[in-house]
Amino acid sequence: MTSPGNIHEYTVSELSFALKRTVEGEYALVRVRGELSGVKRHSSGHLYCTLKDEKAALDGVCWRSIAARLPFKPEDGLEVVATGKLSTYPARSKYQLVIEQMEPAGAGALMALLEERKKKLAAEGLFDPARKRPLPFLPEVIGVVTSPTGAVIRDILHRLADRFPRHVLLWPVPVQGEGAAEKIAAAIAGFNRLADEERIPRPDVMIVARGGGSIEDLWAFNEEVVVRAVADSRIPVISAVGHETDTTLIDHAADRRAPTPTAAAEIAVPVRGELLARLAELDSRRLNAWARLSERRRERVAHLARALPRPRDLVGLARQRLDDLGTRLPQALRAHVRAEESRLLRLSGALTPHRLRQHVLFERRRAGDLARRLTPAMRQRLADSRGRVEAAGRLLESMSYRAVLARGYAVLRDDAGQPVTRAAALTAGMHVTAELVDGRKGLVVEGTPGARPPRRRDTRAAEAPKQQRLF
Repeated sequence: MTSPGNIHEYTVSELSFALKRTVEGEYALVRVRGELSGVKRHSSGHLYCTLKDEKAALDGVCWRSIAARLPFKPEDGLEVVATGKLSTYPARSKYQLVIEQMEPAGAGALMALLEERKKKLAAEGLFDPARKRPLPFLPEVIGVVTSPTGAVIRDILHRLADRFPRHVLLWPVPVQGEGAAEKIAAAIAGFNRLADEERIPRPDVMIVARGGGSIEDLWAFNEEVVVRAVADSRIPVISAVGHETDTTLIDHAADRRAPTPTAAAEIAVPVRGELLARLAELDSRRLNAWARLSERRRERVAHLARALPRPRDLVGLARQRLDDLGTRLPQALRAHVRAEESRLLRLSGALTPHRLRQHVLFERRRAGDLARRLTPAMRQRLADSRGRVEAAGRLLESMSYRAVLARGYAVLRDDAGQPVTRAAALTAGMHVTAELVDGRKGLVVEGTPGARPPRRRDTRAAEAPKQQRLF
């Protein structure tokens, strides 16, 4: 039996790091299949998780540089295949898998996750057709959310230039990898926050696009944050992700789905040449319709004119009546003059000198009566007016500042004659005028109350003319 004294004595650190070297040397590269659990992303960017099956669990860590390039977002319950090396964490006597690569355990796992998420979002009403809005017929500004370096933006711009050139705003984003979903959602929300009066105009329609790829490559467009951003957008959205056979969740939330990014540009704007041809066709039809309408109206007027009597027949009767009245008019005038002469003779015969005198006396008595009534009325009117003037004068006198002066106050005025209402407007040596109840006096400001009095002047200067002082 070996004596304890002959066994090599290790420190805790020596033994822990020896185990670490042994484990890392024996399991330098392993592939582990398991279900993710306890997925947590640290503020440093590192990803921590646990791989488990029905019998055991293995801690895992994925450093920030690797986690940022994962083609999908790790979630609890997702079965994955992780590749890396086995290591230990001496500080806690734990072993863990340092993940260098991670992928879903087959497309079936991602499809199952996708189907589960689709049912959840559909139950919330995000895919309801009633939420979808019509696209503008001819937008002034088109917003595009895609990668600035790929062929997608070039295809969209080229197709728009061919069909109907419009103003395009590009919001550059990564279209796959870690953080891509959050940046795509932020771009959609950013376009919606633009106001019409800002320097950058608000788009009338938005295209969210990227090229084709595997389900892992397109996974950013299946993330909830992107789907909710599309559903909440006040700007109509056209989704153009992948090729015709590719389908993502934002296709269900968008107002319109395009099979390709080029097709999205075709959906966004009409063909300018076709519009011009259509306008020319409509203008030609308008001119032809106007010509036909004018011709039909001309024919109708001609038909109605044939049923009308001749103008000569219409004025013939009126002309004959005019001649008859012209003949009867001189006789009627002479008869009227004779009747008026007879009436005047009757009136002059009834008017005698006695009746004239009576009429004159009556008018004189009436004029005298009016004169007697007018004089008292005028006096009363003048008295009323005088009373109102005196009342107004008393009111004016009571509201005049001179009544305040009579109580011992004064009004100070500057050189411009404007009242001085604040002490801050007075400076030493300033000339002011004080208005009192019995007149005005010129004053000079010496200083403020409490200030040191000025030095006594020579008594010989007292013989000079004195000027009033304010203080």
